[in-house]
Amino acid sequence: MAEKPAEQSPTFIHQESVLNAISVGTVFVLLGVVYVLALPTSLWDRLVGFFGSFTTRQFPGTGISLPIPLNPGGHTVFYTAVFQFCLGIGLLQILVLALRFMWRSPVSRIAETTGNLVFWLGASFIVATFLMAITPATSIATAMSMWFAFWGALLLIVGFSLIARAAVILLKR
Repeated sequence: MAEKPAEQSPTFIHQESVLNAISVGTVFVLLGVVYVLALPTSLWDRLVGFFGSFTTRQFPGTGISLPIPLNPGGHTVFYTAVFQFCLGIGLLQILVLALRFMWRSPVSRIAETTGNLVFWLGASFIVATFLMAITPATSIATAMSMWFAFWGALLLIVGFSLIARAAVILLKR
């Protein structure tokens, strides 16, 4: 009789169920904490205001128009909430990665969690570096530059995340 692959064993399924429950529960707790930390400002109103304020502006030096908030500096409460959420998810990924090592999860799952860790902690760093530095007093030209630099940096973080996944897979072979 053929053995079941490790990813179909009852132990693996139980471990994944526990990790999923921890992850989903933590995301809900994190959403609540971020919302409460934003009080007395209504984070929901800030979210609606942020996405409702988009227009297009020409990317400097090109003929390409990209979306940008009308007043990028007017959303500091929203940027802070995004930073807190990204940082919280990054910390959750550290916990999940530790559990994956303890439970000897398959390499593909460890690689996935490592990539997620790099993405979420990297995203929190670039939100703090670019978006939280934009204030209402920032000139529109500087705010636009920082807004577009944020998106470029986010693309870099996605690339680093994919490289981290590949590195884990290569190191484990």
